[in-house]
Amino acid sequence: MTKYLQKESLKVDSNLVTFITDEVLQGLDIPEDHFWQCFSTIVHEFGAENRKLLAKRIFLQQQIDEWNIKYQNNFDSTQYKKFLEEIGYLAPEGEDFNISTSNVDKEISIQAGPQLVVPTSNARFALNAANARWGSLYDALYGTNVIGDEDGSQKNTELNPIRAAKVIAYGRKFLDENFPLLQSSHSQATRYCISDQKLLVCLIDGTTTELKRPKQLLGIQGDKSKPSSILFTHNSLRVAIEIDPSSAIGNIDTAGIKDITLESALTTIQDFEDSVVAVNAEEKIHVYRNWLGLMKGDLSESIDKSGKVTKRVLNKNREYYDLSGKKFYLPGRSLLFCRNVGHLMTSPAIIDKHGSEIQEGIMDAMISTLIALHDLKKSKINRNSANGNVYIVKPKMHGPEEVSFTNKLFGAVEDTLGLARDTIKIGIMDEERRTTVNLKECIRAVKSRVVFINTGFLDRTGDEIHTSMLLGPMVPKGDMKEQPWIKAYENWNVDIGLACGFSGKAQIGKGMWATPDEMAGMMKEKIAHPLAGANTSWVPSPTAATLHAIHYHQVNVSKIQESIAKRPRADIDDLLTVPLLNNTSKLSQSAIEKELHNNAQGLLGYVVRWIDLGIGASKVPDINNVGLMEDRATLRISSQHICNWLTHNILSKSQVNTALEQMARVVDKQNAHDPNYKAMSADFEKSLSFQTALALVLNGKEQPNGYTEPLLHEYRNKLIAAKL
Repeated sequence: MTKYLQKESLKVDSNLVTFITDEVLQGLDIPEDHFWQCFSTIVHEFGAENRKLLAKRIFLQQQIDEWNIKYQNNFDSTQYKKFLEEIGYLAPEGEDFNISTSNVDKEISIQAGPQLVVPTSNARFALNAANARWGSLYDALYGTNVIGDEDGSQKNTELNPIRAAKVIAYGRKFLDENFPLLQSSHSQATRYCISDQKLLVCLIDGTTTELKRPKQLLGIQGDKSKPSSILFTHNSLRVAIEIDPSSAIGNIDTAGIKDITLESALTTIQDFEDSVVAVNAEEKIHVYRNWLGLMKGDLSESIDKSGKVTKRVLNKNREYYDLSGKKFYLPGRSLLFCRNVGHLMTSPAIIDKHGSEIQEGIMDAMISTLIALHDLKKSKINRNSANGNVYIVKPKMHGPEEVSFTNKLFGAVEDTLGLARDTIKIGIMDEERRTTVNLKECIRAVKSRVVFINTGFLDRTGDEIHTSMLLGPMVPKGDMKEQPWIKAYENWNVDIGLACGFSGKAQIGKGMWATPDEMAGMMKEKIAHPLAGANTSWVPSPTAATLHAIHYHQVNVSKIQESIAKRPRADIDDLLTVPLLNNTSKLSQSAIEKELHNNAQGLLGYVVRWIDLGIGASKVPDINNVGLMEDRATLRISSQHICNWLTHNILSKSQVNTALEQMARVVDKQNAHDPNYKAMSADFEKSLSFQTALALVLNGKEQPNGYTEPLLHEYRNKLIAAKL
């Protein structure tokens, strides 16, 4: 039974009160009574407006549903666009403008590089991501399929010298391409040293050479005649040659190089939302506590590997000496955003004066910023944000009004906590259709605090399907990326961002590489993101961040953006082209079954971990046993797609039930190695995970914007209650 304490006009879970009092407010110059008084005012002032915005979502969707039914067999794109304008779904576009965001940290405004997204609920993941600012190129190459296994170069338990030689050769090629020498190649180097404030490289043939671009040399660690680390810069990213002839790799290297370390994950989104399970106060406090540890700098986690326990902590800054001998520091950690939840969900952790759960997004805005005050108290060199900002990514906003609401909410939080206006910087997730088509006006609503926009294919597709659910059946999920709307969406996001002055001020991001074990594929394909003008892009692991960083050496994103800014903007008519399956007769029964099974397996594979194990993001095997990094966005697109085909009689209810049962057995088998796993197929009626998946499909039309959170929370709470 939850115990609540009265705090002003709020009833607050007693454990949350204790956490705020004993852990968060300690060391902050904010009286407890003042905090709760201001928080109560914000909850009741903004809660009502939040609910009105959610009601407008429903109202707009009802009108779209009615129009879709009426014109299902007589669709006219011109009339459709006019209709969307009439109901206010498509807002008038205002005059051109540039964002005025100022004081942005260079990791966002100047540097281009990878971005990690991790569940803040998992301390180990949170620490690994924060520490992924620098990564070992040699480890990333040796441990992944970027280096092939042919010719005796397999990964072994012991160091394989053949594979190591390939890694070293790859590293030398990387150095030649980005830090070329006046003569010869880094592969011919036998010694590196500093002489007369220049890099001197001794070669195998007895000659010496220097850097072709001397200004790339920034500094060293160790003695100039025998440095242990040499620091360079290229495309605003730093790279270090690490030298130790006594090390296992340095011992077989002609120049004693043991590694090449790359500045990798410049920024990380510590996630409170899609990758997190937090349905009650206890789970939510756990998320907040890890965020507190990150902001205070004392988060740690003990890792037990084969009986050997190591303590993982946040990395310290890296110390170097410039060529004149002056000491300087580089950040040892990724710059952290936190992703609050969206406007939809409520939290049982706090009850308002009307007896209702408060909006979780309002709670996140207040508490995550309160926690970040601990970071702002630190010296500049030790802060997460050297410039003294709080970076919050706000997901799942629908259109300019909702973005404007968030802007006002952040302003109220700043006033309450004594922060200057626009200390809280915002990242806009462009993952809802109404935000995409009104992106310019969404940015205008936060033009003095926006630092980030990005695209997210899965959520955006889920909303695309739900918005036009009743218009007709959609193309198979695998065909979505070939549809006119998706190319327009990806280009439109960049076009609008550049037109609004993001270059040199803010991030334009692209979505996740979903297969963490397929790094060779990532290296071939993900270069498309910086080439598309994105100065950041999501990766699934610190290793992937190090490898993806290579792309930002190969591509100068700022120059690409200059070129892209001159092209015509993507066509909004393409954006509004609904991905309908125009000829269902072309679908064979086997193709239909394949699509159904693929969606059902992905749906169940994720749901069972969410409900039963409380895992919001992990590597989940797909129907072909390929591990995919999954979060709730996967669930949204899969459940909405099955629901759409069921709605338009491509599938029958019995067909869906049968497929879910078949795929539950597949998922059970895939998880059979886990001693904590409970098989869904043991009793489909009693398996809450299976029933959740079934409800997500059968009730998909009724779910607000196709979101999965309401049903996930409902069924996980049932599981928790059953255990009490």
